[in-house]
Amino acid sequence: MNMLTFTINEDIEIPIYLQLYNYIKSEIQSGNIPFDTKLPSKRKLSEHLNISQNTIQSAYDQLIEEGYVIPKARRGFFVCKLDNIIKLQVSQEINVPENAASKKAVKFDFSYHGVDTENFPFGIWRKITKDVINEYDKELLKIGDSQGNASLRKSIAEYLRQSRGVNCTFEDIIVSSGTEYLFQILIQMFNKSSVYGLENPGYEKLNLLFKSNGAKFKPIKIDKSGMSLEEIIKSKANILCITPAHQFPSGSIMPINRRIQLLNWGNEEDNRYIIEDDYDSEFKYSGKPIPALQGLDTNGKVIYMGAFSKSLSPSLRISYMVLPPKLMKKYKENLSYIFCPVPIIEQKVLYNFIQKGYFERHLNKMRNVYKKKREILVDSISKLMGNVQVIGADAGLHVLLKINNGMTEQELISSALKIGIKVYGISKYYVDKSYIKEEPLILLGYATMIEGDIVKAVELLKECWKIK
Repeated sequence: MNMLTFTINEDIEIPIYLQLYNYIKSEIQSGNIPFDTKLPSKRKLSEHLNISQNTIQSAYDQLIEEGYVIPKARRGFFVCKLDNIIKLQVSQEINVPENAASKKAVKFDFSYHGVDTENFPFGIWRKITKDVINEYDKELLKIGDSQGNASLRKSIAEYLRQSRGVNCTFEDIIVSSGTEYLFQILIQMFNKSSVYGLENPGYEKLNLLFKSNGAKFKPIKIDKSGMSLEEIIKSKANILCITPAHQFPSGSIMPINRRIQLLNWGNEEDNRYIIEDDYDSEFKYSGKPIPALQGLDTNGKVIYMGAFSKSLSPSLRISYMVLPPKLMKKYKENLSYIFCPVPIIEQKVLYNFIQKGYFERHLNKMRNVYKKKREILVDSISKLMGNVQVIGADAGLHVLLKINNGMTEQELISSALKIGIKVYGISKYYVDKSYIKEEPLILLGYATMIEGDIVKAVELLKECWKIK
């Protein structure tokens, strides 16, 4: 055949051999290069395209592997016969991040997701990982317990008893990859007739999770103390999903009287349960930490959830839940076939990190880091935006701002983005949008922000929002 009319595109990140492979494959699929056609030799095609023979060999090898081309000894490369081929139209754009342009324009991002990346103990984590990967530890190559590594569960149980007042043993704990996985387990465990009550506003992924699983749920309005008993009864929900230690996103802490009310509600009927998501309870900067709701439960009505997403990193994807005895029995009978999705190596590394005291030291350090960031943020807002109200307890990794400058939530977000600052509106966390208040509330996360950037960003927001 004549030489290929192939042109190298140097403006894309696709390797040249893949470009050549894609071109020849497309020509074969379309019939432009018919069956039994001899392809140009590597030497001739190399001279024609001014590329190395190794590049051409790589393209030919891929075509041979997929059955488009067959090599014949001392004769060359020939096109194979293809029967009724179906060509898939696949976009050739590779490694192009979504909204890449907008991401580049963002100078300061007050995202709630993520942690301070400058203070992660990489050296210690690396050393423990190296020590854990031991050729004599055959357990590393086994599937392991469906509830997670027993040693890790024991260390988690001890930590929860000491720091959160949770009543449990390691046998009550299930380890998994993120709270979404834990909710998947619970959805399978409970009856399909169950109705889940979600905080409104609340964690935005929960309603999507329940929708995708065909589970029934009702958004329940919250007040300054959390879910009210009156709203719960109206909803007819029998399983509540709450964040009592630090409600997300309002930042309020559920008082003891409301906690007792919810426990009494749960005790009234056998099918009622409370799922307590203790997502960032490690970070309380003044006063004594509020004990977990589970510690007050004497009738096995509270399912306690926690994770290492805020205390260590969301990329670890290690979470856990404490099941009451009745539900654990049900889990073992019906769902113990579910393997723990967290790699055993990661579980053992985390176990050693906790057991050797590194986790406690890291938490103490990060409390000081985040406390200082929060103080800088709140002080900057107080000094530069006198009429802006900061909402939320002295805890967690975010604050809410109540802004009365006449701008809507969307206007506040859009105007900030135009000057390279990303802030977040609270309306996205409402399932039932009818409860959204007229006065806009803006959420600012500060964990990922550099201390020096916090003041700069607040100064820019003041000018942008025209706050006196």
